[in-house]
Amino acid sequence: MRRSDGKWFFTRVKRTIYQHNMITAGDNIAVGISGGKDSASLLYIMKQFKRHAPFDFNLQAVYVDLGWPSDLKAMRDLTEKLDIAFHVEKTVIAKVVFERRKEKNPCALCANMRRGALHQAANKLGCNKVALGHHLDDAIQTYFMNLIYTGQMDTFKPVTYLDRADLYMIRPLIQLPEKTLASLAGRERLPLFKNPCPVSGKTKRKEMADLVDELSDRYPDLREKCRTALLSSTSWADSKI
Repeated sequence: MRRSDGKWFFTRVKRTIYQHNMITAGDNIAVGISGGKDSASLLYIMKQFKRHAPFDFNLQAVYVDLGWPSDLKAMRDLTEKLDIAFHVEKTVIAKVVFERRKEKNPCALCANMRRGALHQAANKLGCNKVALGHHLDDAIQTYFMNLIYTGQMDTFKPVTYLDRADLYMIRPLIQLPEKTLASLAGRERLPLFKNPCPVSGKTKRKEMADLVDELSDRYPDLREKCRTALLSSTSWADSKI
C-alpha cells in the first residue's frame, strides 16, 4: 500500500493489534487522552478500528486531570464527535509534585502518579485494558534514555501486564512515527489543547527527541531501521496477551 494514499498507517496499526493480540471480543478499553496530538490520534484510530473489526468491544476515553486550570472543551468535542464516553479523573498531582514535594526533576514522579490515577479510573470503569498513545519515536527515545542514563538497552513493549491493577497496557501506535500522527491530527482537524505543565518541552525526553531528530538528519532511515530492530527483538516478539 502506497504511503501517499493515507491508509498505510492504519494497515500497520491493525497488524500491530493482531500480531500482539491486543484487542479481542468483549474488551472494555480505557483510552488515555491528554489533549495532545498523540492521544487524539490514538482515540481516532481506535474508533476506526472498532468500526472495521470483526468483533465488538468498548472504548472509554479517560483524562487524568492533574489539577492545572484546563479547558476540556477540545477533548469533549473530540469524544462527542467520535461517540465515545468521556471520563475525567480528578487528582491533585500537580500540587503534590510542584508544591508539596517541590521536585527538581518532577517528570518521573508525575508520570508514576498519572499512571496510577489512570489505572484507578480504568478499574472503576470496569475496563480490562488501557491503551496509550506511545508511538515509534517514543520507543526510540526511551531506548536512548535507558542507554545513556542507566546503561540498559531496553524500551517499553507493545503489551504489558500490570499485575497490581490487573490490567493490560496496550500501545497500538508503537510502529508509527510521530510525524504520521501529527499529519493525521492536522488532516482530520482533531481538536487539541496545549499541555499546561510548566516543564513541558524542558525534559530529558525532549533532549532525546532532539538527539533522534539530529541522527535522523544524518541517517534518514534511522527510525525505520530502529523499528525493524525492535520487531526482531525477543522482548517485542514475545509481547502478547
